[in-house]
Amino acid sequence: MDNVRIALLGSGFVADFYLQGLANVRSGEVVANYSRTPERANAFARAWSIPESTTDLQALIARNDIDLYVIALPNEMHLPVSLMLSSAGRNQVCTKPLGRTDREARSMLDAAKASGAMHGYAETEVFAPAVVKARQMIEHGALGRVLWVRSRESHGGPHSAHFWDVEKTGGGALNDLGCHCIEAARYFFGKEDKIVEVMAWGARLVHHDKTQGEDNALLALKFESGGFAHCELSWTTKGGLDLRNEIHGSEGSIFTDVTRSTPIWAFTTQSAGYVLEKAEIDSGWTRPLPEEAFTYGYQGEMRHFVNCLRQHATPRETYEDGYIVNCILDAGYESMRSHQWVGVNYGTPPAPIRMKE
Repeated sequence: MDNVRIALLGSGFVADFYLQGLANVRSGEVVANYSRTPERANAFARAWSIPESTTDLQALIARNDIDLYVIALPNEMHLPVSLMLSSAGRNQVCTKPLGRTDREARSMLDAAKASGAMHGYAETEVFAPAVVKARQMIEHGALGRVLWVRSRESHGGPHSAHFWDVEKTGGGALNDLGCHCIEAARYFFGKEDKIVEVMAWGARLVHHDKTQGEDNALLALKFESGGFAHCELSWTTKGGLDLRNEIHGSEGSIFTDVTRSTPIWAFTTQSAGYVLEKAEIDSGWTRPLPEEAFTYGYQGEMRHFVNCLRQHATPRETYEDGYIVNCILDAGYESMRSHQWVGVNYGTPPAPIRMKE
């Protein structure tokens, strides 16, 4: 397969980032996009010069000239759309979190496996260049044995109204942001080191008029090896997106900070235009972030999934990883309610991946 023909399902915030990432993937071509309204579908197609746009999802999935479907839709649509794709035997990639619950994620995983098609979990954090470099250093032995990870993701709150609705999304800040930090911790420790127990706290501290979910959360993770990680999640942090990781080992430490340590600082009395994801101001002192899609991992993950499809290879992030993250999130919410440590229930191990020829 020389060129991968892609249908993008969605036309919102994350879909825009996926197109930014795919713009630098030479072997991937977005040939169609789907949205639930013709206005959004047409506007998105015009903005990105996509040849076709549609509101007919069934017809789009029925086509035989599309190699990969990328699900960039709201959380409540992940399960039904993924099951439609699996039923048709289509290759698919889904944005985070995979499901609203571990049951939804397991249904998606089982169906995708049964289809024999490729499935990829689009978790940007573990494709971010700084995070990938940190993992390479760990694999080289730079840190000795990884002992403790601290991961933080925060901003001032979701950009779209549906994100505030916990029934539609599956949860608040823990669900929205915790999936990134959980997968970062698994990546740094190594996926063979299972997270066995969690403790979580969450509260609505600021956005009482917008959501019934938590706008701040902490999640502690115990690993089978005895290692420990904690995740800091917030929808009330000002100043734009804050992404940081610390990895501490027996022989050293690694720190990543891609949004607060940018190579550009500016002071302007007039608008500087777009500065940074979820930045509240665009004048005064600002720290613009160049090449956001590359820095956050969108370009890396899209290139990886396209290359895996071309080479008939299994992605390093699959629906199994998304399911595991959902299991950990569900345990976190149980802990939040019970105020106790909670063991993570992964259920029956899924069958091995067998991609169709």
